[in-house]
Parts: sequence; structure tokens; C-alpha cells
Amino acid sequence: MAPIVVMGVSGSGKSTVGAALAQRLRVPFADADDFHPPANIAKMTAGHALDDDDRRPWLDSIGEWLAAHADGGVMSCSALKHVYRDQLREHCANVEFLHLAGTPEVIGRRQASRPGHFMPASLLASQFETLEPLAPDEHGVDVNVDQDIDSIIDEYVALTQREL
Repeated sequence: MAPIVVMGVSGSGKSTVGAALAQRLRVPFADADDFHPPANIAKMTAGHALDDDDRRPWLDSIGEWLAAHADGGVMSCSALKHVYRDQLREHCANVEFLHLAGTPEVIGRRQASRPGHFMPASLLASQFETLEPLAPDEHGVDVNVDQDIDSIIDEYVALTQREL
């Protein structure tokens, strides 16, 4: 089984869905937020978006985790740009993506219910501006987040014909 990256903008439910999917698949789970160096967290907490230089070493460490779990694992990671997903594939060519898709309104409501998270709601618009949809050459599917967690996972399993 290939490792899976649950991707999307902040507030889309990556960590919650990722943890539930990993539990259902009986594989390890990791949250990319835990891989950020302190400088990145401080920058985001101050309301500043990360740039590609900030993300490069962070994505490398995530890619290394995926490579170490090439036989199965789930990572929650924004992976908003195709080039970021390319960087992950440099470490683990068979990685698959589950894009948690939703409108800015739906994601904004979800994000508002997460007090204390280091990504302020003010950066949501920049995340949508940065988001590049999965391309035909990428192994992955889009699932709408405007449903409960079990339904999201059920839809993912059906779309990928994954054995549980």
C-alpha cells in the first residue's frame, strides 16, 4: 500500500481525516504541522505566510517520513502547489494524495471552530490563492469536505478501490 498525503487548505480537516483514515487502514499517521521548525510556526503565528524557502526543508522532512513509510502511512500536509507535491514525490515516488476540497465559506466556518491553532483565519484567502488542484499526472482524488469524517473516508476508499 502506498503512503497517502491528506492535503488541502488550513481548516479543511487534514489532521482529523488523516488520523481517522490511518486508523481505518491500520497504518502510522503523522501531521506535517509537527515537522515545522519553530521559525515557521512563529512566522505563521504572526500572520505571515510561509514562502517557498521556508517550506523547502519542511517538505524534505515530510518526504523522508513518507519514504520511511513507503509500505503504508498517512501524512496530513497542505501540499498546496504541484511543485510541493513534486518535492514529496522526489522522496517517495508512489505517494498518493487525498485532496480535501471545499469552498472558502465552508472551510472558513470549519476554521473558525478551531481556537488556538497557529494558522490564523486571515491567511485562508492566501491559501486558496496558492492552491493548485491535483493534475492528471498526479495519483490522487478530490473529496468534498462538507460531509462527516466517515463519509469522507468511505468516498475516498470507493474512489481508490482501496481494500480495508
